[in-house]
This record gives sequence, C-alpha cells and structure tokens, in this order.
Amino acid sequence: MRIAMLSFHTCPLATLGGKDTGGMNVYVRDLTRELGRRGVAVDVFTRSQDEHQPHVKEDLGYGNRVIHIPAGPEVPLPKDVLYQHVPQFVGGIREFAQIHAVAYDLIHSHYWLSGVAARQLRAEWDAPFAQMFHTLGHMKNRVAQSDHERESDLRVRVESELMAEADRLIVATRAEEAQMQWLYHADTSRLTVIPPGVDVRMFYPRPMDEAKRQIGVDPDKIMLLFVGRIEPLKGVETLLRAVAILRERGVCQCDELVLSIIGGDSAENPMVRNAEMERLKLLREALGIADLVTFLGKQDQDALPDYYAAADVVIMPSHYESFGMVALEAMACGTPVIASEVGGLAFLIKDGETGFHVPDRDPDALAGRICEIITNPLLRAKLGGQAAEYAQGYAWSVIADRIMEVYHTVLAERRNGQMVAVR
Repeated sequence: MRIAMLSFHTCPLATLGGKDTGGMNVYVRDLTRELGRRGVAVDVFTRSQDEHQPHVKEDLGYGNRVIHIPAGPEVPLPKDVLYQHVPQFVGGIREFAQIHAVAYDLIHSHYWLSGVAARQLRAEWDAPFAQMFHTLGHMKNRVAQSDHERESDLRVRVESELMAEADRLIVATRAEEAQMQWLYHADTSRLTVIPPGVDVRMFYPRPMDEAKRQIGVDPDKIMLLFVGRIEPLKGVETLLRAVAILRERGVCQCDELVLSIIGGDSAENPMVRNAEMERLKLLREALGIADLVTFLGKQDQDALPDYYAAADVVIMPSHYESFGMVALEAMACGTPVIASEVGGLAFLIKDGETGFHVPDRDPDALAGRICEIITNPLLRAKLGGQAAEYAQGYAWSVIADRIMEVYHTVLAERRNGQMVAVR
C-alpha cells in the first residue's frame, strides 16, 4: 500500500510551538512513522517554506519521505492567503508522481486546505481520499472574541463541501462527530472516530527531580507548564490570571512557584513576536507575576518529555480544542492535566482520575484546582499514575491499527462501489 499524506500548510518536521505548528504536525509525523514500521509506503506532501531546505527529506525513516512542494513564495505565509496557492501545490505533487513513476492507492489529507488538494488529486488519480480536519472553522468562530479571530466564510463553505465529498472522514472524538453533524449536517455514517495517538516510547514517566535538573529548574520549585501555540484561542490569559490569584491570596507557596510557557517566539524584540505574545508579556507585568512566569518560545519535540516530567501539573486553558495532543503527551509522562472542559479535552481528561476539568475562562476555578494538586503530593502522584496508565490505550501501535482498518475499508469500497461503515 502506498499513501499520499497531504499536510499543505504546515510541515511535520517543523519545530513545535510556532504560529502554525502543533498537534497536527505531531499527528502526521508519528502516524507516518508507525505506518512505515508496518511496511506501508508514505509520501508526506507539504508546502515548501524555505528555499534553502532540501525539497525531499527522509527524516521519518522506513523509506518514507517528506516532500516540500513550492507553491507561492518559499516563505511562511498567512493561512488566509494560502488557498490561492493550492493549484500550484497540486501541480507540484502531480509532477513529482509523474517524474518518480509513483502511483498512490489512497490520499490522507489533513486540514481543510489539504482537502481541497485531495479532492482534485482523487479525480486525476482515481484514488480515494480520507479527510481529517483537526479543527473546524465553525467551532473557532463560536469562541472568537474579535473579527481578527474569526475564520473565513470560504473555509466554512469548503469544509462543508469536503464533508460531503470525502470517501471517509476521520474525527478525533465523539464531540467532533457531533459538531460536524449539528453545524455542518455531515452524514455520520461516513465518519469514523479515531483519536490521535502518542509515542509511548518517547513519552513515559521519569523522576521529576531528574527532569527538572535536565531543563535547568531547581528541583525544589513547583513547576506549572503550558505547551501550545500563542494565540487567543489557547487561553493563556486565563492561566496568567490564575497565577496572579494564587499570589494575591498568598497560598500554595508562591515563592516556590514557576510557570513555564512553551510556544511562540520568545525574542525580546516586539517586532519578532506575534501580537498575542506581546499582549501576554504586558499582562504578565501588569499582574505583577513577571518573576513567576517564563516564556520559553518554541521547543524541539525531543525536549518536551523532560518538560512534561518536570512539571507538577500541565495546564490547558483552551477555549476550543478538537482533541488536545499536549494533554495526552503529558499524561503519558505521568503528569496530571488541568484543562478547560471544552471540545476534545472534555473527553480526553478524566475528571478526578487523570486530572481536572475547569470551566472555560474561569481563572478563579483554575487557581483552585492548581492549588489542590500542588499542595497535595499524594493526590498529584495518584492522578499522574492513573494518567500514565490511561495513556497506554492511545499508543500509536493501537491507533494505527484502526487507521489501517479505515484505509482497507475505503479501498474495498472503491473496488466494490459501495460504502462500508467503520465505527
């Protein structure tokens, strides 16, 4: 079996925490590696963003390739202008396949922009495509607090079209399935719920004090951790306000508390940082917690296990998450997670078992749960142990079995001219 994996707007090899890098990058990278272990040939096609980088890389192993297709200027571009470059992306993929005499059995596309390319390639190659959105425009618009945060009508319209046209839709949670049904009127018989996986050979429990030394944190410090893109959707403001509440109340040993924020660009030059990073740094000063909060910028994926293991608790105060890869990685490392009770996080985190849910945009409730965990080592250890055990059910070896089942079913449907339900 040979798969064309499309990740148009972001490369699976990119450093995490940047403006358009996050859980989807990890998903594409790790799924490709797991498929390679099974002898499945995968070419990942992504838009070239650096003319000085080789256009073909084999960094994912097993002979699988990441192919950077020039489509527009070979520099990072805002997602709202990328749509116009999809035809050139499709042309580059077509040319690569022709030059290398490669035929693909199936296309697996990620995010709506990749889906636009996938449906055109399906028509040309007569190969079915499975679509995964990772986030939904309608859902982002429901939580947007400004016009700047809203997704375009084009995106919402194209998502609706793709839900009707894709051979199979893969969704991360039952919540996402319901959102597609209610907001887009998607045919649920064509949806298959399969959560993302986690590399349990990379993310696993290790001694907290050793991990803190590894990342340069005093083992006696109480460490809170946020990992994610720096954008309003991620709710970092709520976390900063929660830390300020802890200091104001004089509880939870605040002199020993540190909050590390991984994501974005931590450069001191405001022209380099994005607007949200600048706003959050100013808020940190205004709240009087500059000595407690450190912005670490983007970090390589290989460094994350030590950060997760060093943290007393990982916090995801997002306003919307389709799944929550960071939470899963943290739990695999034996670290409890406090997360907003939204989207996939409401399903992934087991409240009172692997961490806690808190209401969205409620810094007071978040502060209370943080205090509860960091002042009760026995509770922290119990939640962390249960989290690590729970995460084993999401090992990529388990999840890839289910993805392969979808692939085989879609190919069988294509041969037989009918659709078979995969639940």
